[in-house]
Amino acid sequence: MQPNASRSATAAAPLDAGGIVALASAYYGSATLFAALDCGLFGQLAKTPDATAAAIAAALQLDPHGTRLLLDGCVALGLIEKNGDTYRNTPAAAATLVPGAAHDLTRAIRYNQDVYGAWGQLAKRVRTGCPVEAPSIHLGEDTERTRRFVHAMHGRALGIGRAVVPLLELEGARRLLDVGGGPGTYAMLMARAHEGLHATVLDLPGIVAVAHELIAAANMEQRVATLPGDYHTTPFDGPWDAITFFGVLHQEPPDTIACLMRSAYAALAPGGRIFVLDLMTDDTHAHPPFAALFALNMSLSTEHGWVFSEGEMAGWLTAAGFEGVKSRPAPPPMPHVLMTARKP
Repeated sequence: MQPNASRSATAAAPLDAGGIVALASAYYGSATLFAALDCGLFGQLAKTPDATAAAIAAALQLDPHGTRLLLDGCVALGLIEKNGDTYRNTPAAAATLVPGAAHDLTRAIRYNQDVYGAWGQLAKRVRTGCPVEAPSIHLGEDTERTRRFVHAMHGRALGIGRAVVPLLELEGARRLLDVGGGPGTYAMLMARAHEGLHATVLDLPGIVAVAHELIAAANMEQRVATLPGDYHTTPFDGPWDAITFFGVLHQEPPDTIACLMRSAYAALAPGGRIFVLDLMTDDTHAHPPFAALFALNMSLSTEHGWVFSEGEMAGWLTAAGFEGVKSRPAPPPMPHVLMTARKP
């Protein structure tokens, strides 16, 4: 599939008065979810299904009245089921909201919770042109916040990577550079999927310090290395058989992205491949809606945060010298786009 710069740009249906009121209170739902996770409701219900609010409150040392209200709020959102006076997790909550569950999303959701307060300052961002939160806070300056951020990215990358890595054409590749690779999750998944592949994760020192722990815990130290540095200034060296930019370019301005594509091209061996996975929009930058709103999210904590279009990404790759540029959506329900190209 070739890059489709004119991907459907149909406008969202205009909101009526009821829809506007629902939008204004949409944060009620996310706040309820975050509180339920913080209080341990889903984990407790996994241990004691069909429990009463009083029993749950006692087990978790919570206020009984507040616990009942929070449980009922979760029922209203479809996260918990209620039968008489007892509660249990829905199948989806049991699979994703219980720590250690098969498809545990709790660490990934922590990222959304960490930026929750910043969204309340969106108008300030627009007025001043400055992020409302310094990126350095979660990129090494605040050790605990950085650790939480890296673990959240690990949780997100596990879900995304398990679906996307099988789509990557890495047969025969021996050396891979994962630029801005964060927790090293994608690198580990790629190394596991391709025997003989050795990956190097390039990211900031505070990030790769946590990534190294995750890599060691997965017994992947022999296949996945970390390279502390700043991809703006750290040479890519090479030659590499493949280079990946997964979920990193949306914090960079166009000129920097173009420069990074040129650096990747120079560092790849002839025939080497580049893979870019990110949220992308159509040419209007307003569709799909999630990508447009994610651009706002990125602007809250990065100076140049945004979401580029497929057409723009294809242009940067082509200008850098890459050939065979292709694009495909990630498997649902992920909103990402995977773009690939090769060095002649």
